[in-house]
Amino acid sequence: MIVQKNISILLLIFLLTGLGFSQTKSSDKAQGFFLAFAVGPRVPIAEFSNQSNIGYGINIEFSYADTDVLPIFFFATVGFEQYPGSQDFYKVTDYSNFHTNSLPITIGGRYYFSPIVKDIILLMPIVQASANFNYYEKLHQFKIDSGRNNFLEDNSKFGFSAGAGVSMFIMELLASYNYYELNQFLSFDLKVRIPLFITF
Repeated sequence: MIVQKNISILLLIFLLTGLGFSQTKSSDKAQGFFLAFAVGPRVPIAEFSNQSNIGYGINIEFSYADTDVLPIFFFATVGFEQYPGSQDFYKVTDYSNFHTNSLPITIGGRYYFSPIVKDIILLMPIVQASANFNYYEKLHQFKIDSGRNNFLEDNSKFGFSAGAGVSMFIMELLASYNYYELNQFLSFDLKVRIPLFITF
């Protein structure tokens, strides 16, 4: 138990500082808060793909971990996503323009597996899951000869996401499946993380 806790402390210190393993006592407790920025494509699937093309997303993540819960990190994100309308959708409907903006908020947990590479860099497989809330704004713009009025649609939805990837902790690559009713999509993110506050 002491050995396992000591390993957890050392791993957290390495992840937090990026300076390598340092000397700690087995009774020490380490905690850390982190800030991360992510960007990547968003790929609509299922019914969502019938009206929207590939979009993009950016988000800011706040995460927390300590030696009592390692290798699990808890996180919360807020972001912005945009999806342009599909040209095929325009051809078979009265739409001249359709696009979706969304503001997702997520709360979840991430699990870091044992490193698969640790000689030159620390490379760890990761999995994560989250509960999501998303606010949507959709522009409905129609062809002039359609006789229909343009309008903005606002709504919100709850959903969930699950993903997997690889992490060097400071940088991560993550692929996720995101479920919202009628708005399912795959996301691919490149993330950069920095420590905000660390205590030992």
